[in-house]
Order: sequence, then C-alpha cells, then structure tokens
Amino acid sequence: MSSLKKAIDYWIFDFFRFVKSLVSYFIRSYLSPRFAKFEGVKGFFVGKLYQQRGKYSRLIVNGAMVAVLVLGVTMGPSLVVNDTQAQAMLSSGLGNRIVFAQDVTPTAGAQVLGLTSDNAMAVDTMTQVSDKPRAEVTEYKVEEGETFASIAKKFGVDVDSIKWLNKGVQEKKVRAGMTLQIPPVSGVIHTVKSGETIYSVAKRYNVSAQAIVDFPFNEFSNDETFAIAIGQTLVVPDGEMPDEPVTAPRNNLAQQMTPSAGVISATGSWIWPAAGKITQGFKSWHKAIDIANRDGGAILAADSGTVVVAGWPDNSGYGNRVMIDHGNGYRTLYAHLSKISVVIGQTVKRGNVIGQMGSTGRSTGNHLHFEIRMTNGLGDPLAYLR
Repeated sequence: MSSLKKAIDYWIFDFFRFVKSLVSYFIRSYLSPRFAKFEGVKGFFVGKLYQQRGKYSRLIVNGAMVAVLVLGVTMGPSLVVNDTQAQAMLSSGLGNRIVFAQDVTPTAGAQVLGLTSDNAMAVDTMTQVSDKPRAEVTEYKVEEGETFASIAKKFGVDVDSIKWLNKGVQEKKVRAGMTLQIPPVSGVIHTVKSGETIYSVAKRYNVSAQAIVDFPFNEFSNDETFAIAIGQTLVVPDGEMPDEPVTAPRNNLAQQMTPSAGVISATGSWIWPAAGKITQGFKSWHKAIDIANRDGGAILAADSGTVVVAGWPDNSGYGNRVMIDHGNGYRTLYAHLSKISVVIGQTVKRGNVIGQMGSTGRSTGNHLHFEIRMTNGLGDPLAYLR
C-alpha cells in the first residue's frame, strides 16, 4: 500500500514539473518576444514624444483623438440609439427637452425623412425643442377686447416694455385694428446715438453691459470691444426707461391764496388730499401713492399743520410741492402741483386748499404724489387715510 502511495505522489510531482516546464517554455518562446516587440514600439513612440522638446507630441495626441472620434461615430449609434435607458439619461440631462420617436404617435402618412414607410418607425429619432427668443420687434394688430396687459401676457413681456416702445399710445385708446410694436423680450429698444457706448447705454437703462452683450441677436461693429454704430438698434433686456426729464419751473402761485388758519393742532385723523384714481401704490421704490385726475382739481391738507415747504426750491423731480409739518411727528408731502395756494410759515386746517393738481417735475400726467413721513421713515398712506 505504501509503495502505491509513493508511486502516486511521484506521478503528481512529475505532472506539476511538466506543467511548470510547459509554462516556462510558452513564456520564453511566445510571450517574451512579443513583450520585447511591444517595448520596442513603446520606446519608439516615447522617443518621438521627447524628441526635439515634444515636437511630435501634439501630432500623436491628435491622431489618438481622431481614432477615438472615428470609433465613437462608428459605434455610437449601435450603443445609444436603441438603448432605452441611455435615451432616458440623455433626455434627463437636457432638461427633458428630448422627444423620442417611439414616444410620439405617428399621423397618417407621416414618414421619417430619408426612410421608407416600412422602416421609418423602426428607427429611434429624437428632436430638441427650441426655446430661442425672438430676434426682432414684432408688429401686432390689436384684436377686439385686447389691452396692453393681455397683449403683454400673450407675448411674454411686461406692460411697461410695450408702452415704452409705443410712445404716444394711451392704454385707454387701444382699439381693435391698431398696430402695436412688440419687443422680443421685456426691456427697452434703444437706437444708438453719437458718442454712446455699450456701457453708457447700460447705465442709462439701469442694467449691466453684459446683459446687452449676452442677448444673442445684438450685433457689434467689433466683437472684441463691443463697439456699436450710430443708428443701430439694441435690445436692452430688463432695461428700465428713465424718468421723463424735469420740466422748467413755472409761475406756481395761485391767484387766490388760502389765508393762514392761526393757531392749530393736528387732529391725528387724515382725509383724502385729492379726488381721482390711485395709479401707483406704496412700494419699496415708491414710498407714496399717486392719485391721478385728468381734469386736475384742488389739493387739500390731509390734516392741520404748518407749511414748511412751498414751491420748487431745488429743481428736483417733485416739481412744485407743499410740505406740512403736523407737529405730532408726522409730515405730509404733496408733489407735482400746477399751482400753490400757501406760503412757508403759514398754518392750515385739515381740508384747506393748498394747491392744484398738476404735472410738474418728473411727471407724465396730472396726478398728486402724496407721502406721509415719520421720524422713522415713510408710511403707506393707505393705512392712514379714511
């Protein structure tokens, strides 16, 4: 039994020696020469890369990139087009704006360009939806019942942008059949004048120069310096039209002045200072209310107090104005008046006439700009008026 075991052990030992010798022979006869050739080829390319400070490195790298590109173009369709999961990943990566042919119900007679009707639907095609803005101003004929607001909503711009582009057209006079100019985006359409630059235009309309440059349909005489030419049209996205220029002061005293009220004290109860329609409310950039009336009308003291400002002392956008100190921590301001009926230092009772509604200063029509001022800021007049 022991002799048989020894024979088996010797046979196994002899078998492994045979396998070891066979592997060693295979490595020496086949792998070693091939590795030597590989090292030789690699050494050749490395030498070329280092030769003359990398003179050929760009050529070799570009060649490798071309090879990868050719492989991608050749193998890409078979790897992506018919892969549903890849399509889903591609669509998600592009904001779900990819529509695949298998997700669209074909209409009768529909055919993919370049394919027969038999195999057209077998190919997975895809289309990217364009969200490119309009390039130019559009002429639009107003339809029955439309307003600036409804037209602005239809074109995706704000109302002010349409008003700015159609100066002289009053909102109340918009009628069916009238032609309006509609800007491509919310903002201002500007015609370049002599001496203007992209930066001065941006400053005028309170936007960054980059916003004008980024609008894809604005053109420049020099794309590096963004030079602009006299007479060309620029779209200023989100631009704001500056206020109307300040008008010259006029004779602001009324023919009939309101007499001083003598000793007074504020009641703390406020009345409406003018009759008309509220055209602009209290906002972060407009800490007042505007009361408009086409026919003008008398401006009344909202409460009793002493006149501390009467006139147009600084040629500012308020125009002719009256300010009343009510003696209880409150002051009221009445701006854009056409005529003033009080003088500085006199007292007025609540409801006394202090002037006439007008359109002086930075104003586009008859209205009263009314502020209530406190020691800690300005308050919303609508919270105080009865």
